[in-house]
Amino acid sequence: MKTQRNKRRFGLMYMLFEEWLNGYLEKGIPQEVVAVNFNIYEETGNNWSIEIVGTGSFDEEDEDWACDEITDFGSRENLFTMESDEEWEAVLGNVIGIIKEYLEKGKYASSLKGLTAVGTGFVDGDIEILYMK
Repeated sequence: MKTQRNKRRFGLMYMLFEEWLNGYLEKGIPQEVVAVNFNIYEETGNNWSIEIVGTGSFDEEDEDWACDEITDFGSRENLFTMESDEEWEAVLGNVIGIIKEYLEKGKYASSLKGLTAVGTGFVDGDIEILYMK
């Protein structure tokens, strides 16, 4: 029973994330962007938020590539937010899951896969590389 509820919850979260992300990617990715990172923030209470940033560089050995920001696609003014009472590791796992699913079947997945890399992680933490050319 809990598994069914978790699947429905993941499905709903994915649908909302997909709609949010499509709103930014439909405008196109600036030509100077070589990689994107989905920054995760822990907010107050049980709230978490995500922004997408496009970077001008990528270095698999140096996570500071995510600081070479060219654009936030406007997402900083309209973060993707979600509520979860899970620990940060579970939230990270959920975010990784929805981004990987988007990379498999999202409307603009090919645009993201046209970049050198796609990553995610907490803004002051390690970056998980989810896709790399």
